[in-house]
Amino acid sequence: MSVKITMRLILLATVAIASLALSATSNVQQSVTQQLGSMLGLQGSDEHAEEEHNSSEHSESHVAEEHTEAAHAEGEHHAIHKIVVTSPIQQDVTLTRQYVGQIHSRRHIEVCALEGGYLKEIKVNEGQEVKEGDHMFHILPTLYEARLAADVAEAELAQVEYDNTKKLVDQEIVSVQELKLAKAKLDKAQAKVDLAKAELNFADIKAPFDGIIDRLHEQQGSLIEEGAMLTTLSDNHVMWVYFNVPEVRYLEYQKAIQNDPEQQNLDVQLKLANHEIFEHAGTIGAIEADFNNETGNIAFRADFTNPDGLLRHGQTGTILINRVAENAVVIPQRATFEILAKKYAYVVGDDNIVHQREIVIQNEKDDIFLVKEGLGVNDKIILEGIRQVRDGDKVEYEFEDPAKVLADLKYHAE
Repeated sequence: MSVKITMRLILLATVAIASLALSATSNVQQSVTQQLGSMLGLQGSDEHAEEEHNSSEHSESHVAEEHTEAAHAEGEHHAIHKIVVTSPIQQDVTLTRQYVGQIHSRRHIEVCALEGGYLKEIKVNEGQEVKEGDHMFHILPTLYEARLAADVAEAELAQVEYDNTKKLVDQEIVSVQELKLAKAKLDKAQAKVDLAKAELNFADIKAPFDGIIDRLHEQQGSLIEEGAMLTTLSDNHVMWVYFNVPEVRYLEYQKAIQNDPEQQNLDVQLKLANHEIFEHAGTIGAIEADFNNETGNIAFRADFTNPDGLLRHGQTGTILINRVAENAVVIPQRATFEILAKKYAYVVGDDNIVHQREIVIQNEKDDIFLVKEGLGVNDKIILEGIRQVRDGDKVEYEFEDPAKVLADLKYHAE
């Protein structure tokens, strides 16, 4: 029994010594870790967590301060932004409709060869102005020259036969019927000569009217077939500008003419590609008979005199049709706002209470609206500060003269 007790005591002593050794090792490791942390500038996990917590609190505090300052600044902005009120004004307004147009010469034709042959002479240059009757091309039709010579010979022979027959009739040797047959033969031969001369004259191509020569499609010496196009000729004294008008505008135009026949002479202008206005005014020359079912448009034609030859066939431009709307109620666009495709304005009553009112726009131009319904010249509408008010608010405002407001308009609605 004593041996067993002795063995237990030895085992307990060994466990105790091992525990003391482990504890010492842990303390050493902790000491080493702290020393390394001091050397590397690190802190313990608890200190580091505490520092992160403090940093987070500081960041949240900073964000809160910035938010408060921003809100404060925004509040100060709304506080100092004044409400400006004006009134609609009634005046005559010139409305301008714009349409893209294609410019055409009044007469623009293809100059073609009526007969075939060699192109012997070209008497014009590209871009040259010609007068009616000027020679432009000469085609050498060898076949027709030979035919003319043969027809002329036949006509001369028929003339000789006729003269001889007439002498015999005068001598009463042959009957009058023989003379009639000779006369018919002579007339037939002369007709063939006239036809050959006409065909030969087709070889000389002359200008049918005053105009400008376009590009030459054939060169001297070319073999020309009958009907071949040689060039085009444009009469640019009067230019036709075609443009498409929507059905609604067409109906407005027709209604205006019915109510006032003088409206037919609209103020029509042409804006060129360089954004300059053509110096000569135009007139509505024609309206086509049919609508285009695919686009819902109808073609109009505006006529412009072109004495200086500035306009050429094939140019493009913009047609401006100006019409005066008399005694229109006008407001700035910036005094309106839109909700679900409807226009509204804030109207200030005599008690300084704001009321939201729907308005109907008749037309618009630049920075103004022409009001059809909803406002009158005695109403007061908010011009500046629309976003600061709501329906039913009571406001203090400054009134600005509507004439001055319209003179200074260059901004869109808020």
